[in-house]
Amino acid sequence: MSAQRPLILVTNDDGVHSPGILALFRAMQQIGDAVIVAPDRERSAVSHALTLHRPLKVETVGENIFSVNGTPTDCVAIAVQKILQRRPHLVASGINKGANLGDDVTYSGTVSAAIEGTILNIPSFAISLCGDRPFHFDTAMPFAIEVARYILETSLPYDTLLNVNVPNLPKGSVKDIRITRQGKRVYDNAIQDIYSPWGDKHYWIGGGKPYWEQGEDMDMQAVLDGHVSVTPIHLDLTNYEALAMLKKSPLNRSGKQEEGAC
Repeated sequence: MSAQRPLILVTNDDGVHSPGILALFRAMQQIGDAVIVAPDRERSAVSHALTLHRPLKVETVGENIFSVNGTPTDCVAIAVQKILQRRPHLVASGINKGANLGDDVTYSGTVSAAIEGTILNIPSFAISLCGDRPFHFDTAMPFAIEVARYILETSLPYDTLLNVNVPNLPKGSVKDIRITRQGKRVYDNAIQDIYSPWGDKHYWIGGGKPYWEQGEDMDMQAVLDGHVSVTPIHLDLTNYEALAMLKKSPLNRSGKQEEGAC
């Protein structure tokens, strides 16, 4: 590897053999020294889980490609602290098979890998393809390169990552990038009843019809309009408006009622 080129850690939640991560790996190789450290199998919707109840094993899959029998968060933590020879300049997570819009980010292993990078003070982004098979990973690759170059040249605000969602359309059919805010998306009938051959009832979480909050500046609307959505995600979950209100409420028993917003 060249010491002059930026080191880019590539990961995902679809597994080390996913065509999406291989597409992102090829894209990142165009602008830096890319290394894949990813789960050994699909770990979708594991959120920001960290494996604490068992040891983790790293295996070499190919040149600069490693698998970990753990979560996306495990992969980033182990890569930065144990596998990589130097600290990465960027964490790139994806390309995910399916959208990570609105409330999806709270469940997404793809986004959580970028969150872990951000916690470690490494500029990070997550990128997803919004739609169903067949997945046009070649459509997302140029946007991944553009976002990565911007981050490497400009960096990001403290405690902030970028969540990128690309419409799953043929190359050349996607409109330009739109900067968006995180929307609200919920699923109706997302828990299905299923039965075993012996008649035992079970539940399967997944699917359902998505409903979203309307708004031109929201991530979901941008993708529906054919644009690439780029949303800055801040890790500080404090509601500062509520904080100011609660400081003036009877719940604040610090002995002094504070005036104004914090």
